[in-house]
Amino acid sequence: MDVEQVVSKAKEQMEKSLMHFKEQIAKVRTGRANASLLENIKVDYYGTLTPIPQIATINIPDAKTIIVQPWDISTVSSIEKAIKKSDLGFNPVSDGKVLRIPVPPLTQERRKELVKFTKKLSEDAKIAIRNIRRDQIEVLRKAEKDKSISEDQRHWGEEKIQKVTDEFIKKIDELTVSKEKEIIEE
Repeated sequence: MDVEQVVSKAKEQMEKSLMHFKEQIAKVRTGRANASLLENIKVDYYGTLTPIPQIATINIPDAKTIIVQPWDISTVSSIEKAIKKSDLGFNPVSDGKVLRIPVPPLTQERRKELVKFTKKLSEDAKIAIRNIRRDQIEVLRKAEKDKSISEDQRHWGEEKIQKVTDEFIKKIDELTVSKEKEIIEE
């Protein structure tokens, strides 16, 4: 394995960590309606726990409302129960066919909790990035020890991996700041 492959593997793994982080912070509730808020809520659908997006259409008509329209009308009450049980604090209103979910504004206390949670997700993502860096630098050091690359190549590879690591850490920081603003300003 040459140095370029190690660097590109590090970059690829860091990209996956960044994508995972993006998915996680997208699910952090702001004061705004967002379909991804309901993605992890599972409904008992004929004996199987199924995520809401797999059994219903989710629409966002405005910034304060989510509309859930099940494909099978008999599941309306199951979906309503699942949403009420979730820790999102939503109180869906049903007309028998469609669920309207008003998104209540966040309290200051809840905003602080969400900012703290976002920072934790950010730190976890950074740790994952640093672990990838450490693992790939270890691969380079082992390759040097096995005489398959030179000391200069190892140094060059370590510098490249550090640059990539710095880029991804910076992206995570930018996403975190943006999400925190979104939570506080709503």
